[in-house]
Amino acid sequence: MSGSFQGFGSRPSGQGSGLPSSFWDAMDQLKDTFERSFSPRVAKGDVRAAVLAILAEKPMHGYQIIQEIEERSDGAWKPSPGSVYPTLQMLADEGLVAAEESNGKKTYSLTEAGRAAAAAAEGQSAPWESAGSRDSGRATALPKAGAKLAQAAATVGRSGTPEQVAKAVEVLDDARRKLYSILAQD
Repeated sequence: MSGSFQGFGSRPSGQGSGLPSSFWDAMDQLKDTFERSFSPRVAKGDVRAAVLAILAEKPMHGYQIIQEIEERSDGAWKPSPGSVYPTLQMLADEGLVAAEESNGKKTYSLTEAGRAAAAAAEGQSAPWESAGSRDSGRATALPKAGAKLAQAAATVGRSGTPEQVAKAVEVLDDARRKLYSILAQD
């Protein structure tokens, strides 16, 4: 789920952050934990299959394809531009996709060969279905809430007074204990 934590984890430059590097290391570790634990495991061929399936419905530009995949997977999978645009170029090189530029944007559509390739894949489960097959709370709501919490902690750490930072640490420690107590309940 690359890009899901935009702006998070960037360390302030210069003096004045008032926080030791260990704080920022902890924030980076938290971000990495969320990305590893909750990012869908998507096979390399899935981007290709998803692009072909979506373009079989109508021509789109790359950003629309990314949004459509994210929407169809209920937010569980949002391929990065770094995976979609090279895939579109590869499909164009293979003669499966044609690009038409209009108003500074390339709109991609399937060629005859591309329509045949998309038709051959019909009946198989769509790649976004496997990415979104996990419990939606686990796949989307929990990591988003955790990321928001980590962002709030980072903001207090950057801008708060020492007293505010101490209070934030207490709140986070309490939240951690409460989360573990949820697992302890049966």
